[in-house]
Amino acid sequence: MSFLRSPFNPLIKPGDVIPTRSDFEVICAFNAGVARYRDEVILLLRIAERPQNRDPNIHLCPIYDPVNDKMVILEFAKEDPRCDFSDSRLVRTDAGLFLTSISHLRLARSHDGVHFEIEDKPALFPANIYENYGIEDPRITGLGGRYYINYSGISDIGITTCLASTEDFRSYQRHGVIFYPDNKDVEIFPEKIDGKYYALHRPSPSSLGRPEIWLAESPDLLCWGNHRHLMGLRDDCFDSGRIGGGAVPFRIDEGWLEIYHGADRNNRYCLGAVLLDAKAPWRVLARSRRPIAEPETEYEVNGFFGNVIFSCGALYEDGKVKIYYGAADTCMCYAEMPLAEILSSLV
Repeated sequence: MSFLRSPFNPLIKPGDVIPTRSDFEVICAFNAGVARYRDEVILLLRIAERPQNRDPNIHLCPIYDPVNDKMVILEFAKEDPRCDFSDSRLVRTDAGLFLTSISHLRLARSHDGVHFEIEDKPALFPANIYENYGIEDPRITGLGGRYYINYSGISDIGITTCLASTEDFRSYQRHGVIFYPDNKDVEIFPEKIDGKYYALHRPSPSSLGRPEIWLAESPDLLCWGNHRHLMGLRDDCFDSGRIGGGAVPFRIDEGWLEIYHGADRNNRYCLGAVLLDAKAPWRVLARSRRPIAEPETEYEVNGFFGNVIFSCGALYEDGKVKIYYGAADTCMCYAEMPLAEILSSLV
């Protein structure tokens, strides 16, 4: 499979981004939503940062306090037997889970799609009780001259999907929660189908069921219903552990093409593709049997969370699928694939 990686990869690394505070450090710049706006390629990056910790005897966890509009830094002693520090991304306690970093969304602009200028300030920052642990993994859908940005709101009351919009990527309007906990990996289709909006989403069952892709419809982008199971895990494939939407689906002659992510039981994340019916997107016409992209390079295999290729956005232009992806949950990368080759791999 011709997953043609850019020689400039990684395009954006944590060290390229200015932290929001002098006492914070950026540890990840990844999983960006993508859009073409006028003559620019826009990346809306997920930026994960954490407090600088100079005390080896404690762990620090940042939390946004929406009541007082400030960041609170919790301290956990490494010797506390009530705490579990086995996962570097979080601290488990009797009172619940606390993340060791907090994410916001940061804008980057490029005229050639490869060399980006990153803004110094957040585009969207945690702002309410649904986002006090951070906001993550945006997708951007252009509709009627406006760009709709959905993202995961992370909080101590669950993982929701929230919606914002903009006309110019300078000012943003928030529209609130559109999918309740625990739900993520939402991709809104970029045009109505038979008068309705459609979106892919991925519920996370706590008992019965598995993390698989569903489809929902809406009259107004805010109220979503008529949920249908779209596609599931495959025990003998690269997507045997979990699947979820990736880039926003785009329209081709054959239907809707969706680049999705699939992980196996060892949490190795690859990209696959699925073709959906143009007028009935709940019908799967063909699907990848093998991944169209898998972690192979050093920057994809090693990082904050290794063996990961994860895309939140792609552009379809000139017969090519231009995929922007997070590598090892650490940095932003870019690759191109001929559309014809992706389609020929589907069964």
